[in-house]
Amino acid sequence: MELLTVDGPLTATELADRLDETPANCSWHLRKLAEHAFVEEAGGGIGRQRPWQVRHVGLAWDDVDATPGELRAGRALEELLLQRQVTRFRQARTQLLDDGDRDWAEAATSTQHASWLTVEELDALNLEIRGVLERYADRLSDPERRPAGSRLCEFVAWGAPLLLPGVEATPADAQPSADVS
Repeated sequence: MELLTVDGPLTATELADRLDETPANCSWHLRKLAEHAFVEEAGGGIGRQRPWQVRHVGLAWDDVDATPGELRAGRALEELLLQRQVTRFRQARTQLLDDGDRDWAEAATSTQHASWLTVEELDALNLEIRGVLERYADRLSDPERRPAGSRLCEFVAWGAPLLLPGVEATPADAQPSADVS
């Protein structure tokens, strides 16, 4: 699905070459993904030479109408994806440094920060970060918008309460000791 998202449409044979799999295996998985409306035929070609494309960019699994089983499956997928993204970040940094690509290695950074926020502030900040990242979203689907020298880059961001032992939420009726904005 990632390859179809960033470089599709692709055929089962093209995917097989990139994934070191058999075209038959990729074709079977593409049909299964199509059964569940994740991918669709892009038109043209026959058999394993049919190109496939994603139906929608991005996945969501926290739908309010989801069953408990669907929510559990979504959380398991989310955990798998987060582990994979952290691994890819580490591998990219290592490879860039090993290859002597200092400019890209220095630009590939991580940022951690913690602050005291209300639920409204947390929601607004997450939406603001998403908005910043979405400024470049059109480059994913439109190769003509990609600047010379650009590389496919991945950003992973989350904002959630930091639940540390002994650190409790500020009471709802507490007043800040100083005028802080």
